[in-house]
Amino acid sequence: MKTASGAGRPDRQARAVRLGPRSVVALLLVSAIGVAAFGWPLLAGPSSQVSAHAQDAPWLFAGLLVLLVGVVAAAVSEGGVGPKAVAMLGVLAATGAALRPIGAGTAGIEPMFFLMVLSGRVLGPGFGFVLGSLTMFASALLTGGVGPWMPFQMLSMGWFTMGAGLLPGPDRLRGRAEVLMLATYGFLAAFAYGTVMNLAGWPFLDSLSSSVAFQASAPLHENLVRFLAYCLATSLGWDLGRAALTVVLTVTVGPALLRALRRATRRAAFEALVTFEGTEP
Repeated sequence: MKTASGAGRPDRQARAVRLGPRSVVALLLVSAIGVAAFGWPLLAGPSSQVSAHAQDAPWLFAGLLVLLVGVVAAAVSEGGVGPKAVAMLGVLAATGAALRPIGAGTAGIEPMFFLMVLSGRVLGPGFGFVLGSLTMFASALLTGGVGPWMPFQMLSMGWFTMGAGLLPGPDRLRGRAEVLMLATYGFLAAFAYGTVMNLAGWPFLDSLSSSVAFQASAPLHENLVRFLAYCLATSLGWDLGRAALTVVLTVTVGPALLRALRRATRRAAFEALVTFEGTEP
């Protein structure tokens, strides 16, 4: 048996989960549902019952799992996922889940974020989305952080990791320029992650006890100002710590880990076409 993996081109970027048409449709669908789940309170009318949706998380979680299975199934049907890709997915998800308890999120000490950035960069957006969601699911089970916020964390981390896979120059950009790009992305995306997660819980604050809480009767621009004030008052310190740590780890450990991930991807030959030669009788 032999593989046609392009061994003569060691810099070729092999991706464990390619974005074929079915994978793109599945990712767009799960992302659209996620955007609606996060942002609907801002567009709801004054008469909407926000609190009536406080128990919707289990349904979102169930739907998210179905859609994640759909993403993987689409990649399998398009030939992008095999046993090796599944094995690497499990290893990286377990590693990310093990990193999360370090610091327990104190002051933004969350080293799993830099691993998600590098993994998404090397292995592509489709793999990245599934990896980010699965890592957050596994880490929630490991740390006991299972609650109505978990499906929102899974979506946010999936987007975070997928974004790294969508950065330009995956086949050509290397060295210091690539590390700088990844560090910049990690810095900005760490703030974006915190902001999106704030949006998951902010609409359910008691508007009578806080001047920055969501007001169903207020216009959109006023609620956006309240939300910005809420983010600055409650999560800026954590987001800044997360962003700074992601940058430091990306710059210091990133180059070596990028080489290791790319070497493992090339040797695994995820996208190789397997052919069988004649065997001896």
